[in-house]
Amino acid sequence: MTALFLRDLKLSIRAGGGALIGVLFFLTVVAVIPFGVGPDLKLLSRIGPAIVWIGALLAALLGLDRLFQAERDDGSLDLMLTRETPLVLTVLVKCCAHWTATSLPLVIASPLLGLFMNMDETAIGATALTLLVGSPAITFIGAVGAAVAVALPRGGLLVSILVLPLTIPVLIFGVSATYAAVEDPVPFLPPFLILTALTLFFAAIGPAAAALALRNASD
Repeated sequence: MTALFLRDLKLSIRAGGGALIGVLFFLTVVAVIPFGVGPDLKLLSRIGPAIVWIGALLAALLGLDRLFQAERDDGSLDLMLTRETPLVLTVLVKCCAHWTATSLPLVIASPLLGLFMNMDETAIGATALTLLVGSPAITFIGAVGAAVAVALPRGGLLVSILVLPLTIPVLIFGVSATYAAVEDPVPFLPPFLILTALTLFFAAIGPAAAALALRNASD
């Protein structure tokens, strides 16, 4: 499993620019917002957490179609299905490697982009924390979409269409928890715990559903 994790980590970084492309796209999405809404610093500060979350969500969707692409291209997908190691565990390790290579850099870059949006220290810290907790759920959801579209030659757009509606609850509670940390009357813990529960829920069902979809695609 360690070898598989390191292999997938290298592939995720190399394929299509990996983390660099995701961070650049993240930067682009957040950077163009001030040009659209104007130079109102108070408005930017107010909508900043939502914009950073939306940018991170869209950037995380970029490489999901490549989650099983290498195995499909070199024919090792069939070997994955016949190994003694449970396919669910293999998918889980691949998801962890993909998140480390693509989504973790977005979490690291989010404080810098929070400064672009005139966010204060509390909002920046809360945004980074909620992204750290909530972004794995996006990867686990994306694994299901990637497994469904693995047999298609150009399934990238289909993966995004399938995954995006399912990630809306993660986005809602991630942004809600961030705003709750900034606004004193609103408790931070309830939406943050729901966000954590969503990640744990998708960590449990995402790899299982992706493994089932991979088996069906091979039939």
